[in-house]
Amino acid sequence: MNLRALVPFGERGTPMPPALNPFGTLQREVDRLFDEFTRSVAGANGSFLMPSADIAETDKAFEVSLELPGLERNDVDISVDDGALVIRGEKKAEVEKKDKNYHVAERSYGVFYRSLPLPAGVDPDAIQATMTKGVLKITIPKPAHSQAKKIEVREAA
Repeated sequence: MNLRALVPFGERGTPMPPALNPFGTLQREVDRLFDEFTRSVAGANGSFLMPSADIAETDKAFEVSLELPGLERNDVDISVDDGALVIRGEKKAEVEKKDKNYHVAERSYGVFYRSLPLPAGVDPDAIQATMTKGVLKITIPKPAHSQAKKIEVREAA
């Protein structure tokens, strides 16, 4: 097989014209898909609604803290799905806009979603979550480590 036939460059190493480049159509399609995905995930003002998170580890647990200003505990849904901790919620826009002329509107509103992979063996029933002053704290107890066991090798009978 001629490897040079797969590379979209001419004989002198210069890029081939787009009409002759076999990967040109694929590259344009991938770029278009990423652009569409980015627009669908972005909020109304073009910014991503992604809560800031801190993840720390102690001897006994993992601690996840998320900043969710303006939200109440009922606005947040936490679940364990397919080995991941899933945090969903919605920050709703204030509807009182009568008699106001906004000069700057930078606050983001909409649905957010975070998925964090969990270590193997975590008990979903032991995970605890609390929310105080717009900060969600989730404590994930570490799974118990299995003890190493030495296996004796015997003579075959």
